[in-house]
Amino acid sequence: MKPNFAREIIAARAELMKNRPVPEQGEDAAEGGCGVLGFAANIPISGRHTMTAAAQMNNRGNGKGGGIAMAGLVPEQMGVDAETLRTHTLLQIALLDPEAREGVEARFIAPHFEIAEAYEIERLGDHRAVAGLAVRPPDVYRYFVRVKPAILARFAAEKGLEGLPARAVEDEFVYQNSFKLNRAFYASLGEKRAFVLSHGRDLIVLKIVGFAEQVVEYYQLADQAAHVWIAHQRYPTKGRVWHPAGAHPFIGLNEALVHNGDFANYHAVGEYLRQRNIAPLFLTDTEVSALLFDLWDRVYDYPLEVTLEAMAPTTEHDFAMLPPERQQLYRTIQATHMHGSPDGPWFFIIARTDADDGRHELLGITDTSMLRPQVFALYENAHSNGQQPVQIGLIGSERQAINACLRSLAAEDDRFQPLADRYWVARGGSHTDGGAFRFTVDRESGLRCENKFGEPVTLRREQEQISAHHLNGHEVTPAFRGLWTERLDAAFPNGDVQKAADHFWRTLVPTLAGLKWVEWEWLLEKTVSFSLSGGEAWGFGLEILNRLRDRVYDTGPRKRASVLTLVDSALERLFDAVPLPGSGKETLVNARRLTWESRERLRPPAHAAETMVLNTRGFPAEGDESAASWLVQAQALGWRRLIAYGWRGGRFAGCGFGPDSEGTRLDLYGDVGDYAASGLYGGEVHLHTDGQDQVGQIMKRGRLVIHGDVGQTFLYGAKGGEIYVRGSAAGRPLINAVGKPRAVINGTCLDYLAESFMAGDPLQGGGFVIVNGIALDEMGRVTTLPSPYPGGNLFSLASGGAIYIRDPHQLLDETQLNGGRFARLTEADWVLIEPYLAENERLFGIAVSDLLTVAGERRAPEAVYRKVVVIKGILNEGENR
Repeated sequence: MKPNFAREIIAARAELMKNRPVPEQGEDAAEGGCGVLGFAANIPISGRHTMTAAAQMNNRGNGKGGGIAMAGLVPEQMGVDAETLRTHTLLQIALLDPEAREGVEARFIAPHFEIAEAYEIERLGDHRAVAGLAVRPPDVYRYFVRVKPAILARFAAEKGLEGLPARAVEDEFVYQNSFKLNRAFYASLGEKRAFVLSHGRDLIVLKIVGFAEQVVEYYQLADQAAHVWIAHQRYPTKGRVWHPAGAHPFIGLNEALVHNGDFANYHAVGEYLRQRNIAPLFLTDTEVSALLFDLWDRVYDYPLEVTLEAMAPTTEHDFAMLPPERQQLYRTIQATHMHGSPDGPWFFIIARTDADDGRHELLGITDTSMLRPQVFALYENAHSNGQQPVQIGLIGSERQAINACLRSLAAEDDRFQPLADRYWVARGGSHTDGGAFRFTVDRESGLRCENKFGEPVTLRREQEQISAHHLNGHEVTPAFRGLWTERLDAAFPNGDVQKAADHFWRTLVPTLAGLKWVEWEWLLEKTVSFSLSGGEAWGFGLEILNRLRDRVYDTGPRKRASVLTLVDSALERLFDAVPLPGSGKETLVNARRLTWESRERLRPPAHAAETMVLNTRGFPAEGDESAASWLVQAQALGWRRLIAYGWRGGRFAGCGFGPDSEGTRLDLYGDVGDYAASGLYGGEVHLHTDGQDQVGQIMKRGRLVIHGDVGQTFLYGAKGGEIYVRGSAAGRPLINAVGKPRAVINGTCLDYLAESFMAGDPLQGGGFVIVNGIALDEMGRVTTLPSPYPGGNLFSLASGGAIYIRDPHQLLDETQLNGGRFARLTEADWVLIEPYLAENERLFGIAVSDLLTVAGERRAPEAVYRKVVVIKGILNEGENR
């Protein structure tokens, strides 16, 4: 589209703005805290998998608004052929008043459109059949339409659009016709009888006053399939929050957008749109976001990178790190559109379709303040034993929702696994990836993932996932059975669990890359049965399974996601074998298991060393009956060794143990939800998984070990304790921390690490953070990240404490400190932090010697680590910048 066409389209909308009042500024309806989910796959995915994942984020909603969008539909399920689905606008009308249908069709459909197909979509006869659905959803009519040629020609002539391609003119007619329909039958300040749900091609939207999973159930979408799905829980932060039209997703034309967060500059963005003859009708910041995207993407016809930059401008350190040609482009974009850019916090997921080219896309866009959680994931099975290979990209507010979707898929299709091959979080406005990712489904070439700059995100394709093909009819050789039976029996002769595990692990690790799938399965089952044989074998077997779950090691031609799935299954079998309290079953295992059904049988332990094993399935995600609450009750009854497994997003695990929790250890397995270990007051918590958001907030003392990555605002307001993270932290870890928290983060942090840190002098008992800036490659070897810290706000506004950062190549510069300064690492500093690095080695196998080795050479600590202190601190003798 030529630039002057954008001016003509904007001018053509002037009539739409007549008599449109400027909305008054009012109070926000509520702070955003929604659950958002999206996935795109090279094969159509049925709605029941969306339903499962959305339901697991139910506690991020409140029943006031939920919705879904689908793109890349199955023609047969839509009742049309593939050509009609490609060429026709799919117009969906929500009828709040069924009697409005005749008027809608008479005024806004029949006069303007040729109708290829029209029908009411399926729904349940009684909305009360959906548990908890209090408000009857609207009836929805679906029309496949093309604008009548004479109508289109007259519209183009009247609006001065004759120079546009015919499809562009038709798209604009559809846009304006829907605006008029909404103004006549809905109009945010008038009577509410009907409104347009969606009007794109190969794209539909449905939304209700309820939860997203209730949309799928009520409109009977469990078996309907699409290549791209998005879903939303909760409600908008502006507008009619109690009304189906106020729920997400919102539309531009060929895109649907869901949103977690809210803007500070909603009214300013609305004015920016009004200046371009665009008037929001539903008065929500989410609608404004969709209209902005449509303006920049369709009307201005910007390349996606330009649209993304207009949405989330690159600033400060990241702008300075861009190449000159991008700086020039981005400076122009910002000068033109900065006043229209949403001012966060927000996170967008967009489903959009390009029907002409047979492409469907899923976009995730992060704002530069990074105050809303987001996780991206990618899974691929390139070796499907004669079946079509599968690829899927996923985006969610929480990792547990992504895993819920994958578990649902894996339960019915062995081409999928319950875990993705790769997970990552985005840093808004980043110079490295732009903070935005696009999953594109091309029906000819499959799925591809790219960042804002068009750079691909790929996986190793030569590795294979496990399937029934690899197990059925295959057996382990007698020699293999004999060898590992002998090694297990010999590994544990003296009762010292840790030493025995260390010895066995050194024997086991070199063999793992060569194991066949049947050997993996047999070895894990043998470890489980050995663990149940009595005495200290339980602790030994559990330690081995934990290391297989927690450590990074060479898996050879096998995908790690499949290996971890097998390990998770073995751990679950081990825990499921523990008898219930009062069952009367004799056991050689010094443990008792609690379930939702048996929870009332909770009793004090028979003796101090007994372990409580809690199966969290069936417990609500939060509240008095949650698994977290029952763990508190168990600890109060005297249980000091606690294991909780099977988490499906339950929150507050390890919270509430209180100041008498010294000597308590809690191990967590599964998809542990937000706020885990917050307020920890002397106990010890191990997450054998990735942590989600708000983990360890206001931690006072004790120990927290995370065998993976961790999400947003980690250790917010922490006051003490020892903390170890095998991977990386997302945005804003340890902000407003005080006292003496001492943390080791082996990876890095997105940005704002230790902002407003107030932790005294670490050499006088105060707090500090060690950032190693490393990753473990697929063989478990230490590799140095391209930057030890990618952000521009390290230790900003801090008044005490220190950051010890591994930066042997001096990549971190003072402009990134934003209030701190470099100081020389002294012998006293090394004496302080070395024991924490030694414990880090014991926990994760990350050797101190490897951390001090650079380019194959062992270096002195002061040549590897740098110290960052508060800028107003007093220089120690001999310190230099």
